[in-house]
Amino acid sequence: MGDFGISCVGCQSRCPLICTLGKGSASRGRRIREFIRRLKTNMNSTEMKHLKFVLFLLLISFAAIGVTAQEAKYPPLSEYLMPQDAETALAKSAAPDNISGRATIKVLTPSGFRVVHEGDNGFVCMVMRGFAAPTYTPPQLRDLVYDAALRAPICFDPTAARTVMPFYELRTKLGMEGKAPEQIAAGLQAAYARGELPKRNEVSFAYMWSANQNLGGGVGHWHPHMMVFTPYYENSMLGNNPFGAPLPLVTDDAGTPFAVVVIPVDDKLAIKAVVNHGGSK
Repeated sequence: MGDFGISCVGCQSRCPLICTLGKGSASRGRRIREFIRRLKTNMNSTEMKHLKFVLFLLLISFAAIGVTAQEAKYPPLSEYLMPQDAETALAKSAAPDNISGRATIKVLTPSGFRVVHEGDNGFVCMVMRGFAAPTYTPPQLRDLVYDAALRAPICFDPTAARTVMPFYELRTKLGMEGKAPEQIAAGLQAAYARGELPKRNEVSFAYMWSANQNLGGGVGHWHPHMMVFTPYYENSMLGNNPFGAPLPLVTDDAGTPFAVVVIPVDDKLAIKAVVNHGGSK
């Protein structure tokens, strides 16, 4: 682990500079400038996306140093909301049309998510906000709840719509109530223990193939990918692939019922959102 709690596994062959960015404030500026120069000149597009993600984690960690001095605050709720037509199109862009075209669509309102279109295939598509940040790990990403620009279109399969989506909806509710990441985690843990959230005892999945996704901070679109909800998985079970790489890995809440495996797919499969002002894609 580096100075900021970020693993440098895999960095040696990809980005030797990034493993030293945290070592001493006097030369950090030079290292960052050199790192950016290398990004622009020496990396292919896949490597750039990987390095961009790791740098994003570092920048979040730098920012976290000041959190103890000043409590983070949520932006106005209006900044998290979208026009319904645009949100519907964005939600549907999470999965191929043969799936999203028949899926139930939910949009975020000041009172939470509500259905604007009833589907017939059991899938549910929606646009998650920063409120859906990891509950426990990696800790650097928990403060994404405060990022009002984050837009994460997702289409849950029928099992995930039943067992996983309520978890994200409760996270969103608690965030909209102004709860801090630690309070959100405590609320989810209590709700799960009381049986107010479905038990996670089976694997399910979701599509996140939108070309218009914004995963927050410096990550942006990243790769289209599958979210596989794998209770109690650890990244070691997948071979300890490095965080942010275009490889299968556990990204959220490893070792808990809420663990998530992300599997990137070909960038050519990314789907652009198309707004139909009549209310559908």
